[in-house]
Amino acid sequence: MTRFVRWTALVVAAGLLTAGCTGSDSGDRGAEDDGRGASALDWGACKASGDEPAPGKEWQCATLKVPLDWSEPDGGTIGLALIRARATGDDRLGSLLFNFGGPGGSGVSMLPSYAGAAAKLRERYDLVSWDPRGVAASQGVRCRSDQDIQAAEAKVDTTPDTTAEERTFLTDAADFGQGCEKSAGKLLSHVSTTDTARDLDRIRQALGDEKLNYLGISYGTQLGGVYAHLFPQKVGRLTLDAVVDPTADAVGHAKNQTLGFQRALGNYLKSTGKDPEQGSREIADLLERLDAEPLPTTSGNRKLTESLALTGIVLPLYTKEGWPTLTLALEAARKGDGTALLALADGYNERDPSGRYGTMTHSQRVIQCLDSKQRPSASEVKALLPEFEEISPVFGPRLGWDVAAWCHEWPVPGQSDTPEVSAPGADPILVIGNTGDPATPYEGARRMADELGKDVGVLLTWKGEGHGAYGSGSACVDSAVDTFFLEGKTPEDGKVCS
Repeated sequence: MTRFVRWTALVVAAGLLTAGCTGSDSGDRGAEDDGRGASALDWGACKASGDEPAPGKEWQCATLKVPLDWSEPDGGTIGLALIRARATGDDRLGSLLFNFGGPGGSGVSMLPSYAGAAAKLRERYDLVSWDPRGVAASQGVRCRSDQDIQAAEAKVDTTPDTTAEERTFLTDAADFGQGCEKSAGKLLSHVSTTDTARDLDRIRQALGDEKLNYLGISYGTQLGGVYAHLFPQKVGRLTLDAVVDPTADAVGHAKNQTLGFQRALGNYLKSTGKDPEQGSREIADLLERLDAEPLPTTSGNRKLTESLALTGIVLPLYTKEGWPTLTLALEAARKGDGTALLALADGYNERDPSGRYGTMTHSQRVIQCLDSKQRPSASEVKALLPEFEEISPVFGPRLGWDVAAWCHEWPVPGQSDTPEVSAPGADPILVIGNTGDPATPYEGARRMADELGKDVGVLLTWKGEGHGAYGSGSACVDSAVDTFFLEGKTPEDGKVCS
């Protein structure tokens, strides 16, 4: 589990299609001369990726070259993989770009599965997404092998209780960073959110749009906020959903996430008729037993460790529809069978039945560790653990220790404590907060709206459950977002959807 939980974990677990994205000599070539401003991109048919087929014929892919180092724009370049589906109606407004979070989520693989939720928007927009630098088809970083990942899951205690366990924990963290450096090379110093925000503006230009229309989810809200700060005059219709708190540093993010997951767990426990405090204690006790003796599973010789169990608990908290699955998995674990929780953990960790892991966690870490300059030591984290445990006896110990390990002995320095998102003079930006969001607590949306600045951040609140609000079942939220993108009208600042 990582400190910015990824919205895309949900669809990874659902086994949705992924697609490679390269230009090709086949497919629609009309984009270059149709007046839609796409002359910088050579759109072609999307190719299959790995064992997954290519998306349908309505999808096109391309590669856009951008500078490796934006401070040397005439130097070396890297290729960004893009995907799009053309607007279905005649009254086209332009392009609408999506970032689905992470960081490290592949927009190329995500967008085809998400397009149904955005069908109304597609009537007037080309739907476009991309793999950010260091992600998937855009020079994606892989920091260790599948075999090494599985070995680490079995041997590393992510809530160390002894000096030996702590040493193993931190050594493994440093080893991961070394693997990232070996894989990424020079790219490791150029995968920050600021770099990607500059890429995003280059994509806007290549698409021929005067201003950026954009929907950012989870980490995509941080990217959107940084873009607005760098290019306030290029802000078009921007919506930020499931908002990362821009005022929080590394420790603050970990505490926010601890609070969010505990809040969601409490709501889940209430739905089962249990007292949240007692139910949380029972789950914490289960995790302590697993720390001492992992459970057997039907997955070969793999066992359910404390760390994997906690990851398995996290995934179904992303959406209320996952709660019944969590109930069954917890009941099985209490009876001595860890198979169901292990399967949930595998879904979160992008592990397929053959033992192959996705690379999102790798990309996520290299981006976050370049963004954040904060590097708390193990001793500093130990002093903070009581605060984390007070917030949540279930999630606090893991997320507290994670702060020490995440960027431990990282090969390159971080850039800042918190991102700058102030955007004076920008057009209004719609900021959506969900009061039951487990991964990015509601408070972050309020702070983002404030940080964007007066007359820029417009806050919309949904009293719901799950990570993200748009497309999650609220007609009120969906109507407000659709109206903003299609008509340019924001809801009243402070509007609440219940």
